[in-house]
Formats: sequence, structure tokens, C-alpha cells
Amino acid sequence: GLLFVAMLALGVVMISASDTFQGDLVAILFGQILGTSWEQVLVMLLATALVVAVSVLAARPFLLLSFDPEQADVAGFSSRRYHMLMLLLVALTVVVAFQTVGTLLVFGMLLAPAASGALLATRIGSMMIIAAIIGSASTYLGLLISYWFDYAAGATIVLVAVSVFFVVFALTNLRDASSHVTATDSSGETLS
Repeated sequence: GLLFVAMLALGVVMISASDTFQGDLVAILFGQILGTSWEQVLVMLLATALVVAVSVLAARPFLLLSFDPEQADVAGFSSRRYHMLMLLLVALTVVVAFQTVGTLLVFGMLLAPAASGALLATRIGSMMIIAAIIGSASTYLGLLISYWFDYAAGATIVLVAVSVFFVVFALTNLRDASSHVTATDSSGETLS
């Protein structure tokens, strides 16, 4: 999924660099982060505050639900109710993010930082903090790149976020592969 989003973002960046770039239709599909009004920023802040508040209040049932819905039911939480609540939060996030990164790239910004955080962290709380940092840094770096090279801002941001994921993925695979390499001592015996 992230590779698809990365290729889509790369295509938008390449198209935006051409002389025939038309922003109207592209703004609907790929967002217009630079055209965001203060009212839209306020709506995004309110939506963020709501998502964070609900996530903090429902952290335990969400965590149980993520691993095993039956375990959430056994613990006294309605897995069906909390699943619907989680889907509503995701839908709210997607709808609010349409203006900034557009309909086609919003999933890249939802998935790439979270996937990178999952590769780097061993606890859910740490993963969420790392994902927020990666998402914020990707936004900042993507805006800088789009400004200096005159690329589409939303697509560049998503491309940076997905690139960070692939770098983290490669580095964690190299780290895991090097930890499984066996060493040989002077007598020729294999050590693990």
C-alpha cells in the first residue's frame, strides 16, 4: 500500500514540475496545503484535540481491541462499540485531512508515520510519539523541498513520509540481519 502511495506521490511531484501543471483538479485529488485557511486550521486543531482526547480515554479498550476483540469483551469492553468508535476517529481524521493532502494521499500520511513508528518502537505509546514526530518532520521537510524545487506540496510531504518508512524498514532489516549473523571462533566452531 505504501509503495502505491509513494509512486502516486512521485507522479504528482513529476507532473507538478512540468509546465502544463493545472492545479484545480489536482487540488481536489492531491490537496492544497498551501491554500489552507485559518478556519480550516482551527477545524483540524479541534479534530486533533477530539481524536487525542478520545484515544487517551479509550486507550485500554483500543489496545485490547487491536490484539484480540474477544479479550476486550472479556475485560468488560464492548469490542463492537469500541471498534465503531475507532472507525469514526479514522473517518474524522481522513475527512479533515482531505484539504491538506487530498483524497488520494491522505492514507499515505496516516500509514507511513505509523508504520515507521511500529518498526522503531516496542510499546504502543512510544510508537504513537515516534509516528507524530515523523509525521511532523515529514511535513516540514516536504514543505521545504516543495518550496525550493517548486513541486506539489501535498505529494512531496507524502513522498518524504513514505521515504522515511522505507529507510527505517531497510535499516531495521539490516540490524535484524546483522544480529542473526553467526560468528566463528578460532577453532572453527560456529557461535550464535
